[in-house]
Amino acid sequence: QVQLVESGGGLVQAGGSLRLSCAASGRTFSTYIMGWFRQVPGKDGEIVATINRSGVLTYYAGSVKGRFTISRDNAKNTVYLQMNSLNVEDTAVYYCAQRGIFETKFDSWGQGTQVTVSS
Repeated sequence: QVQLVESGGGLVQAGGSLRLSCAASGRTFSTYIMGWFRQVPGKDGEIVATINRSGVLTYYAGSVKGRFTISRDNAKNTVYLQMNSLNVEDTAVYYCAQRGIFETKFDSWGQGTQVTVSS
């Protein structure tokens, strides 16, 4: 059974930083693409960043490019999201997700962690 557990969310002032972690279990972590998504109540969820199996290739949404960094440690079955220069628009519930390389959608999701940025 796949399990993804996020941690590291919290309250931070604008301009501050947070580092989210997502610990995975249940299947071979290194064979799966990982991603971070976020959702604000009443709005559609949006992709934040993705990382390929080896950690070499990454993708970022335009709104976070240059401020956020996704990384992974396959030995620890963990994916990270370093978030710098946070602003109030980054306030959301952040989810990590996993998908197989032949899949078109992320099919396993964590429970989410709240990030709140105050002005």
